[in-house]
Amino acid sequence: MKYREVLMVILSALAASAAGSFPRVSAVALKALETDGKEIAILDPREEGAYGRNHLLHAVNVPLSKLELNIDLLVPRRSTRIVLADGGEGTAERAAVRLKELGYTSLAVLEGGYPAWKQAGYEIFSGMSVPGKAFGEWIALRYDTPEITAEELHRKIAAGEDIVILDSRPANEYADMNIPGSINVPGSELVYRFTALGVKPETLVVVNCAGRTRSIIGAQSLINAGVKNKTVALNGGTMAWLNSGFELEHGSNRRAPEPSGQHLQQALEAARKVADRYGVKTIDAQTLAKFKAEKDRTVYLIDLRTPEEYRAGHRPDSSYGWGVQLVQGMDKYAATRRSRIVLVDNYLVRALMTASWLVQADWPETYVLADPFQGVELATGDYKPTILGLGKPAPRAVDAAKVAEMLKMNSATVVDVAGSSSYSKGHIPGAWFVSRARLRESIMKMPPSANFVVTGNEAALAALTAQDLAKLTGKSVSVLDGGNAAWRKANLPLKSGMEKAGTAGTAVDDIFVQPFLWGQLDPASPEFRKAADDYITWELQLPEQLDRAKETDFKMPVK
Repeated sequence: MKYREVLMVILSALAASAAGSFPRVSAVALKALETDGKEIAILDPREEGAYGRNHLLHAVNVPLSKLELNIDLLVPRRSTRIVLADGGEGTAERAAVRLKELGYTSLAVLEGGYPAWKQAGYEIFSGMSVPGKAFGEWIALRYDTPEITAEELHRKIAAGEDIVILDSRPANEYADMNIPGSINVPGSELVYRFTALGVKPETLVVVNCAGRTRSIIGAQSLINAGVKNKTVALNGGTMAWLNSGFELEHGSNRRAPEPSGQHLQQALEAARKVADRYGVKTIDAQTLAKFKAEKDRTVYLIDLRTPEEYRAGHRPDSSYGWGVQLVQGMDKYAATRRSRIVLVDNYLVRALMTASWLVQADWPETYVLADPFQGVELATGDYKPTILGLGKPAPRAVDAAKVAEMLKMNSATVVDVAGSSSYSKGHIPGAWFVSRARLRESIMKMPPSANFVVTGNEAALAALTAQDLAKLTGKSVSVLDGGNAAWRKANLPLKSGMEKAGTAGTAVDDIFVQPFLWGQLDPASPEFRKAADDYITWELQLPEQLDRAKETDFKMPVK
């Protein structure tokens, strides 16, 4: 038999052995499960691009390609009820098989995927982190959060009016592009740091982000905390600023100072008043221990301080999610609805303010941990999520020079799993772009090879792909030591474009390109203006779509 024929036999046998039988739930049944008050995680295992085009509101994207990298963080309890929803093409079944292998015990598949959900008369959403984006628009409507346009702000600045612009995004986004003269104060830090800024009472305070959500939440946080200054959100953020023809700064590092003494005390008093108004509860270590001992409930312990603070010392049992991102993107940190969220912040201000939003954003059991570091031996360094399914021994690693030699001798095929955007910008010449979820199909497009080398930007993803590739082909598979970064560090040549896409004939959908297409369109072009306008239009219609869906329970305070 020829190479490809043998390979087809192997692949068919593996597919047959992997086939599992999982309960199917109808759209109507899943709708009932969403509202029965018990914990449930609805997961969409399609690649990000496919997910971003159409999905269920509460379906959290956990791409099959990276399932083992993300699932323990998002669904830490193995007995959690999980319903997998795809586009009806079978990805959900494949994910269910893998989750069962990883120890998850309560798995079901949405019959017919999102098309069946739509056919049943339920809403289908597009975009990423939709519940958080929709919550931002809900805040703007319910609180009537004051806004200012880019044109009006520009006129005020030109007229020399007393204004301070606070950019509520993470430091890396701020450094990439920001409004000239603005100060970086990530959203969860606004109340914490505001008094330390020494802003005069008559100064106009403008809060911005890249679009709308974090601008609105940030401005309303200051208003809720009782800041006396007139405070407004910049409508459309840096996107609107650029779309109006105004210049942005790049590489800035201005940031608000750390509060201390009286400033810190004022911030804490303000945050406590807000927390009391929204019914936020503070728990102690004993209560946390009781929560964690309950086998049928999930607890997410999330440290939301700055990255620098987390690296310097954190609880070993906590995950990490900078507070500036939590409110608009809880789906990146917790997938189990009706679970318990416990926030960690040594100064409490950031946790109290963040919790005040989460309890309104349909995470009612959100708590703040008092004295979170007392009696705890702290760990240092970056957060390292638990990665499931990595076999032993690890795949053999080869250095960049060896890979270059193998390519020169035409003795190996290089597989790049870094992602289509990274691959297109620059990859090892001759390497094949592969989405791990489509590895079987990709192999059939490659020429026969006695050796494979897997590279990428994430060591764990490369190792998992190498495991899969060795199992599928029976060939020698190694990984590039240090991945693509090591190749670049060795000053070896790179090639741009999608020269060898293993997904040829199918969509390259591993990433969802945001509608405003940063870096891909000329900001002065009509295409950019249309993309920006379309994005804002999409955000503004979300509250109306939520009303039709009736799947959220956003709540304002009752007192």
